[in-house]
Amino acid sequence: MGTQKPRILPWLISQLDRGEWEGVAWLDESRTRFRIPWKHGLRQDAQQEDFGIFQAWAEASGAYTPGKDKPDLPTWKRNFRSALNRKEVLRLAEDHSKDSHDPHKIYEFVSSGVRDIPEPDISQDNNGRHSTSDTQEDIVEKLLSDIDLSPERGPSNLTVSSEKPPQLLMSPDSDIPALCPNSGLSENPLKQLLANEEDWEFEVTAFYRGCQVFQQTIFCPGGLRLVGSEAGDRMLPGQPIQLPDPAASLTDQSVTGYVQRVLSCLGGGLALWRAGQWLCAQRLGHCHVYWAVGEELLPSCGHKPDGEVPKDREGGVFNLGPFIADLIAFIEGSRRSPLYTLWFCVGQAWPQDQPWIKRLLMVKVVPMCLRVLVDIARQGGASSLENTVDLHISNSQPLSLTSDQYMACLQDLVEDMDFQVAGEA
Repeated sequence: MGTQKPRILPWLISQLDRGEWEGVAWLDESRTRFRIPWKHGLRQDAQQEDFGIFQAWAEASGAYTPGKDKPDLPTWKRNFRSALNRKEVLRLAEDHSKDSHDPHKIYEFVSSGVRDIPEPDISQDNNGRHSTSDTQEDIVEKLLSDIDLSPERGPSNLTVSSEKPPQLLMSPDSDIPALCPNSGLSENPLKQLLANEEDWEFEVTAFYRGCQVFQQTIFCPGGLRLVGSEAGDRMLPGQPIQLPDPAASLTDQSVTGYVQRVLSCLGGGLALWRAGQWLCAQRLGHCHVYWAVGEELLPSCGHKPDGEVPKDREGGVFNLGPFIADLIAFIEGSRRSPLYTLWFCVGQAWPQDQPWIKRLLMVKVVPMCLRVLVDIARQGGASSLENTVDLHISNSQPLSLTSDQYMACLQDLVEDMDFQVAGEA
């Protein structure tokens, strides 16, 4: 026998009345304001119980069955947030999700009588299954199932404008979901950043003793490999990028010899590739390689490197999750713009106490899409269709977003990365 999917507001009110979840509670005697814990999954102190209310709704709504379905914490949280955002009788009163000690959000009912929301009329059909008779939710779900809302094309019996996708709004007393309310977007274009089938474009620059000898911007399906000779093992994954002969650019014969020795020890190369929200690296030769995230113009030489690239296993060197979170904070004015440039010191120790131009081989790698994201934030977002930008991702379309749309897309994107950690890369 089937089970009727509950509606979010009556279900949530019952959870608040029971007080079973830590941090989920009413804030006033009239029971119009309540709080929900909203700890970011990237925090080191994040625990499974911090997200109990999100899992409970996933189970109640039928989206997750313990023991049958694979846990999907970021989706549970995103679906819960979206369900609340669709309710016009509810508004987000205060957002304390970035509070370091007690991250939470406070919601407030804006209409009277919300605690007396009627349950839908449920009856059984001839097969013993539960059904709801002609509810607005059923009508809209049927409508959405019959309509393709993709921006590229519309269904044969419905004309859809690609410039302004349709918005489904709801009246204060209805339970009809809204499609991207207040944004005019049918989907988040920034989610291309996480698509496995999309390749990022990288700008690779090499320096011999501080002298720039190579720069190339390239899409690299499967990643890239910096090699010292054309005879690099082409059976290895990643596109080989051969570094130039130092004799063509250096006049000091002794330095030239040392650089040639470093290049010969690269072996299979220095590999860099993307895995979900992570950029990973691995050295396939004998040369030790140290890395750090720094400014585009120069590496951060005043402190130790962020790490050493491992030889026998892959290692994460950049996490898109904290970058997006820091980018949001930068737009809000609470921190400086986030760093996104990877610097690698090959064959020698990181130049912690010396000028970086003294190192034999330094390599700079700039993910072009991250440079674009920071540039958009600095410019306040694209304000018109004439002001478009390229994400520098394979198969991506020119992007045009207002400041509000850009912020909404970033916040939605970071929710998708809440619970991904380095071990999953």
